[in-house]
Amino acid sequence: MQCPGQDSRYWDGAAVFETKCPKCGGEVEFFKDDSTRKCTQCGHRLLNPKIDFGCAAYCPYAEQCLGSLPPELLAKKKALLLERVPVEMKKYFGDDFKRIGHASRVARYAGEIGEAEQANPAVVLAAAYLHDIGIKEAERKYNSTLPRYQHEEGPPVARQILTALAAEPGLIEEVCDIIGHHHHPRSEETVNFKAIYDADLIVNLEEKQKESPSSPEHLAGIVEKSFLTESGRRLARKVLLG
Repeated sequence: MQCPGQDSRYWDGAAVFETKCPKCGGEVEFFKDDSTRKCTQCGHRLLNPKIDFGCAAYCPYAEQCLGSLPPELLAKKKALLLERVPVEMKKYFGDDFKRIGHASRVARYAGEIGEAEQANPAVVLAAAYLHDIGIKEAERKYNSTLPRYQHEEGPPVARQILTALAAEPGLIEEVCDIIGHHHHPRSEETVNFKAIYDADLIVNLEEKQKESPSSPEHLAGIVEKSFLTESGRRLARKVLLG
């Protein structure tokens, strides 16, 4: 079945329009499903100013439907993908607001750490939102939330979510690798992993402080010894020690 948005049977009078070429000012005619058109007067190729590729961020048939997208729209596609990941995480956890809140805080801190450490924001944010996604299956299968069960059950769930959102294969593989050992750093880790690990540690320490507060001295010792990045350590001092 053809996507209704691309099926000309559903188009109205606004489906064909003209816009001015930014180079020469000539009129360029667009159909609503054109990603680009070439100006007949000067040869400049311009983007469709009205096209909406929101569905392309998560539709597995986007390439067949829309064809090759220019670099500007591929960047938009990645941004829209990252808007969808937290939505899918929330749908998966349903009314488990504690875990939704935990993942959202980890994503917020991971984004800040990742930016400071020049990590890949797409990998960092996707992994942050989905880092504990295996916890439901761990509880269902093993009646346990131990890290080894989360590491086992998380990657298949994350892979299913990211594949349905048409994420790039390389991103899917790295995110699943991070989720599959996010509690246990290896001897050498990527900066993307480190951003997730440090952000998760900050949130875990925040939650522990609310349940059973430690002295500032004890907390300061943990902060100095346990983080993998200096950016994570600085943020932990700010969040946990004021």
